[in-house]
Amino acid sequence: MNDTYYVFVYGTLRQHESNHHLLKNASCLWRQAWTNGILYDTGYGYPGLLASTTNRVYGEVYEVNGEQLKQLDLLEGYEEDGKNNLYERIIQTIHTDSGPVEAFVYLYLPAHVTELEEIVFGDWKCRRYLNRQEFLYFAYGSCMDDERFKLAGVHEQFARVKGCGVASNFSLAYSRKFHDGGRADMVEESTEMVEGKVYQIERKTLDYLFKREGVHSQIYRPAFIDVMIDGISYKNVLTFLVIDKEEEVAPPEHYYTEILRGAKGLVSKDYYQKLQDDLEQKFRIQLKVGEEG
Repeated sequence: MNDTYYVFVYGTLRQHESNHHLLKNASCLWRQAWTNGILYDTGYGYPGLLASTTNRVYGEVYEVNGEQLKQLDLLEGYEEDGKNNLYERIIQTIHTDSGPVEAFVYLYLPAHVTELEEIVFGDWKCRRYLNRQEFLYFAYGSCMDDERFKLAGVHEQFARVKGCGVASNFSLAYSRKFHDGGRADMVEESTEMVEGKVYQIERKTLDYLFKREGVHSQIYRPAFIDVMIDGISYKNVLTFLVIDKEEEVAPPEHYYTEILRGAKGLVSKDYYQKLQDDLEQKFRIQLKVGEEG
């Protein structure tokens, strides 16, 4: 029997990055995983992860065989019991939307860290793509609706609508609790998909989105995903995901209204009906719980 291993990758081995070809025949199990650590830019076109008990580093989890693991070891400059290793390969807990798993992680050795710059949000893709002048932005919750854009005076920044996007391998959940109810999130789930509105935005619009999504308050984080629009796949589309996911709770009525208003006439009829049924069911359950309480 051939042995297989879980490996967490966070830099050039990730999807669409320069060394991803080494994983082309491996199975990707999760694309929105994280582990404890601090991510630094080495200055050589790849990042290095250092140990930390508080910070988070985001990446992907693959299942690889022994030969594939050898190729990764070679890339990372790792030899078992090696004295001049660039990276150390350790086993560490990786957090996924399906629960924690144990996987190999390549840890950058402290001897190689000399005043390196920490990578914002612990995400190599953010380092790579947040400096672009224009983005495709995938909105799947209340940002599908433009009423608050108008109130904030930023409506013109969201005037270019690319179309209805489909994010595969995600399900919609209301996993961020506020004082008045839940807020939308996407959770990795291999058999599901989420539809939403794709905008073409400029870099200046990030200030508004980061504030609205509570990015600097660590409520949501920027993430880059693949989205289909009219049968065409677009790589590294910006979206926002909840950082600390909680048990689902029904959204408040005003938020519920914004989502349905933004989705109507944009998403497919089947998805709109599913969205409406799910929201109404959650709303009824919350009302019942409130009455019983």
